[in-house]
Amino acid sequence: MIRHHHRPRPLALALLLVAVTALAAPAPATAAGLPYQDPTLPVATRVADLLARMTLDEKLGQMTQAERGSVTASDLTTYRLGSVLSGGGSAPTPNTATSWADMYDGFQRAALATPLGIPMIYGVDAVHGHNNVYGATIFPHNIGLGATRDPALVQQIGQAVAEEITGTGVDWNFAPCLCVARNDRWGRTYESFGETPDLPSSLSTLVTGLQGTTLGGPTSVLATAKHYVGDGGTTGGDDQGDTQLSEADLRAIHLPPFQAAVQRGVGSVMISYSSWNGVKLHGHRYLITDVLKGELGFSGFVVSDWNGIDQIDGASGFTAAEVSAAVNAGIDMVMVPTAWKTFLSTLRAEVQNGHVPMSRIDDANRRILTKKFELGLFERPYTDRSRTSTVGGAAHRALARQAVRQSQVLLKNDGGVLPLARDNNKIFVAGKNADNIGNQSGGWTISWQGSSGAVTPGTTILQGIRAAAGPTTTVTYNQRGTGIDRTYRAAIAVVGETPYAEGQGDRTGSMSLDRDDLRTITTLRNSGVPVIVVLVSGRPLDVAAELPRWNALLASWLPGTEGGGVADVLFGGYAPTGKLPMTWMNSVSQQPINAGDGQVPLFPQGYGLTY
Repeated sequence: MIRHHHRPRPLALALLLVAVTALAAPAPATAAGLPYQDPTLPVATRVADLLARMTLDEKLGQMTQAERGSVTASDLTTYRLGSVLSGGGSAPTPNTATSWADMYDGFQRAALATPLGIPMIYGVDAVHGHNNVYGATIFPHNIGLGATRDPALVQQIGQAVAEEITGTGVDWNFAPCLCVARNDRWGRTYESFGETPDLPSSLSTLVTGLQGTTLGGPTSVLATAKHYVGDGGTTGGDDQGDTQLSEADLRAIHLPPFQAAVQRGVGSVMISYSSWNGVKLHGHRYLITDVLKGELGFSGFVVSDWNGIDQIDGASGFTAAEVSAAVNAGIDMVMVPTAWKTFLSTLRAEVQNGHVPMSRIDDANRRILTKKFELGLFERPYTDRSRTSTVGGAAHRALARQAVRQSQVLLKNDGGVLPLARDNNKIFVAGKNADNIGNQSGGWTISWQGSSGAVTPGTTILQGIRAAAGPTTTVTYNQRGTGIDRTYRAAIAVVGETPYAEGQGDRTGSMSLDRDDLRTITTLRNSGVPVIVVLVSGRPLDVAAELPRWNALLASWLPGTEGGGVADVLFGGYAPTGKLPMTWMNSVSQQPINAGDGQVPLFPQGYGLTY
């Protein structure tokens, strides 16, 4: 698991902790030697023993997840809460790895002060690195990893992210997103490894990287396959919209990556906000219980998305009917960030009036407790501080830079303008994404939607270019391109999108470059110097009309904090090997455009040049 003191706790200390626990607990303290506390017994035996000792309130608490900003440590003790999460951008102050570890341990102490001493599990969206933590290594978003086509690299990234997560105490990651993005208008397109099921399926190695080959290793973190199922297939790419597909197509396109994750032993699955043919997934018993748990044999636990149960009936605020519908559909843990007290009393009433059978409550608890035991939380509940210094460390940044190199897709290279000569060269760099860590990292970076600017330490693409150029090469930068003349041998325009995440990222109209980007490129072109466009974006953009006037085009996706990897490719230190994970549209009117649909693309899925 996660909090590895690499030696057993001395018995005297263990007994002291039990004694301290007893003072805080309203019910009788547990003796040190109950079966569920014995790590030598099989997990199933320990779960059965613990379950038999639990009250209804303790069981309901295990099924409830609250947001850190809406819960106090004493609430965990009083209400027996089983889980806490950080929403996107929700962090302790100051936002450092050590603060996270201290916060985690505070919550965990409170959970262990309950009569049965059941540890809590803490969840975060570490979707491209431990991205809520200032100073963490930010890896390329999934679309870039999809371009690498490298399952072993993705597994290594999972391992590195798990180590950084472990160093902050956290035990559970709401990743990977295994969506198959079928319409590039969708604001979560960058969270998809690719538009066909083979890519997310093969890159489900991230699960193994995060969890280890089995749960309970020194940096093992519970992984989450999300969002089940069909979130990338909504009509119009509308986030949380309706996926209108036959069951055969749903199974052929959207189910295979989840099957792959289940085969890898993924510990949890998160349900999608979206609907399938008009029915909200959060209430879909057939897809959750019959297909996922039954047919695919998923033995972990199912978690809702943020307030996802609210959406079952389409009205805001959850009702008793929605609570029982979600739990009866097969959701085991419910993410109710703020209204968790209402949820607890509502679920209790729904059990007492017979709307939710006790067998369903016990099944949910059995699934949740099994993962807590397998993770080793009962033996090692606190942060492993020996890992805290790995957050943002050099080894992880080197791995991220390698991932950036492998994710670059060279789409055009007229006259062999790339690679650039390292020596005796004169290069002009422009564009709003050239010197901006926030822009090159995208959404889910320090804040939920992400933001422009120096949001976290790293190397911008411009800094990478400056570092890669030899001492006899001049590199000049002006964001708008002002000052370029024909003495320069090459101009690099680093342009594209600014950060966004779900909802705000949906693009319903144009998908072209903005006016400033086009103006910058025109300024560079008018100097008569060859223009290389480096596109920083979370999806393919509508550039077909502009492309004839560009000498080269490099798709950099959202590379994260290690911009040196882009420069490595520009200067030929690393020849481009990335291949498109998505079909690149000829025009926005083609959306949705996907491999095999008969439309003529600008570049097909799988395209990519090299030197």
